[in-house]
Amino acid sequence: MVANFDQVLFETLDKDGVIESSRQMCQANGWDDHQAVVGDLKSWESMNVVTLEFKESSSLNLTENGESAVKNGSPEFILYSAVPAEGISVKEANEKFGATAFGSAKGKQWIVIDKGLVKRKQDGIEDTTKNLLVNLANLDPKGEDIKALRRAKLVEEKTLSYCKISKGEKYNIRKKECSDLTADMLKTESWKDETFKFNHLALGEIPSSGFRHPLSKVKAEFKQIFIEMGFEEMPTANFVENSFWNFDALFQPQQHPARDAHDTFFLKDPATSHDFTDDYLAKVHKVHQEGDYNSLGWRYDWKLEEAEKNILRTHTTAVSSRMLYKLAQTGFKPKKYFSIDRVFRNETLDATHLAEFHQVEGVIADVDISLSHLIGIFTEFFKRLGITDISFKPAYNPYTEPSMEIFGKHPKLGRIELGNSGLFRPEMLLPMGLPPNVRVAAWGLSLERPTMIKYELNSIRSIFGNDLNINSIKSNPICMFPTDFE
Repeated sequence: MVANFDQVLFETLDKDGVIESSRQMCQANGWDDHQAVVGDLKSWESMNVVTLEFKESSSLNLTENGESAVKNGSPEFILYSAVPAEGISVKEANEKFGATAFGSAKGKQWIVIDKGLVKRKQDGIEDTTKNLLVNLANLDPKGEDIKALRRAKLVEEKTLSYCKISKGEKYNIRKKECSDLTADMLKTESWKDETFKFNHLALGEIPSSGFRHPLSKVKAEFKQIFIEMGFEEMPTANFVENSFWNFDALFQPQQHPARDAHDTFFLKDPATSHDFTDDYLAKVHKVHQEGDYNSLGWRYDWKLEEAEKNILRTHTTAVSSRMLYKLAQTGFKPKKYFSIDRVFRNETLDATHLAEFHQVEGVIADVDISLSHLIGIFTEFFKRLGITDISFKPAYNPYTEPSMEIFGKHPKLGRIELGNSGLFRPEMLLPMGLPPNVRVAAWGLSLERPTMIKYELNSIRSIFGNDLNINSIKSNPICMFPTDFE
C-alpha cells in the first residue's frame, strides 16, 4: 500500500470533490508506482466509497537516444564538432559516428566532401535537433518537425491510462474491509465490529478425510480416564503368548475347559516357547500339582509341554502376570496398571460375542486391600465412563477369590455383562515373590460392550465386518464421557 495514500485521497476529495487524473495525483505527491495507487483505488471502489472513470492519453516522450541528444547534442552535431580543420576520411566518419549522423550533417550542409575528406562547410552552426527536443512540449504533434524526430527515433508516442476519481455512494460511511480474520480479533472479539471481504460466517466445506472408528474414540476416552486416576499403561504388543503366562501363572489348571481347542486358538508354528525361569517354573509346578502356601493345589499331574504351548492370548491378564512378576523381582511398590488391547477366543459369534475383541485390564497392587476397595474403584471408574447403572454378581474364577461379574444396563438389550473382577489368589501371587500382605485387585472389561451402551447398538457386529455402516462411522459423535462428576 502507498504511504499516506488514504489520507491524501480523502483530504483531496473533501476539498475539490473530484480528482481529474490519478497520474497527476501521483506526480504531485511523489508516488512512483501508479499501478499500486490504482490497486488501492479499486479497493475503495469495491466498497462504493469512490467511483473510477478510466481514461487514456497520448504523449510524446524522448527515447533513450533522444535523452542522450538533449544531454550531449544530436548525433550530427557531435560528428560536426569532431571534424578537424584538415578533415577526416569518409570511411572514418561513418565508422565513428554512423551513417545516419553523416547523412544528416551533410543534408544540413554542415559538412562537405573535398578530395575524399570530410570537412566543415560552415562555422558557428546551431544544433537545431537538440533545440527541438528541448522544446518538445511546444511542438505541433502532427508537424513536420515531430515526424522527422520520430523517423530519427529520438521521440516516441506513448499511450498512458489513468482514472478520474469521484465520491461514491458510501463515501461518508467509509470503512475498509478486512482480508484476514486474525488471532487478535478473536481474542478481543473486535471481529464483531469489522467487515470482511469474505463470508466469515460460512461453515465451509467439510474436507475429505478419514474418520475415527467408534471403538477408537471410546478407547481413547478409557485411556484418558485411567491416566487421570493414576494408572500406568502396560506394554501389550505381544498377541502371541505361551500357556504358562496366559494360564499356569494365574493358577488356572491345565484341564480347565478354557484351555481346550474349542475356546483357545493354538499356534502351529512356532508351537512352543519357554521364557520363564526354572525357579519360578518349579514354584508354579508345585502349587498346581502338590499345593503350597497353605493351599492344597489342584492335585493333578502338571505337564511342562502344556505350559509351553503357544496361543493367541485369551486375555490381557497374561500381561498383568508378567508385570506383577517383574514388580516382585525388582522390589515391591504399590502400583496401578492398565491396558487396552486385543484378545482372541474361539467363540461362536452372536450379538454380544466376537472371536477377536478388546479387553480393558486394570490391576491395583497394594497392602491389605479388599473387595470393598475393588467395588469403590469400580464405582468411580464407571461413573467417569458415564455408566452409573451397574450391578455386581458373585462369580467363580480359578485365579481370583472373591470374584465378581460386572453388569451394565443397555437401553434395549437390558442387563449385559461388562467384565469380570476379583482379588488374585495367593497361589498366583506368592510364587512370584510378592510379600504375603500384598493384595492385588484386578478386572477385565470388554471395550465393545460399553461402546454398545454409549452408542445404543443392538449388536456388537454393527461395528465390525460386513454389517458395518460406513455412514455411521462418519456421523457418530465423539462420545466424550461426562467429566462433571462429583
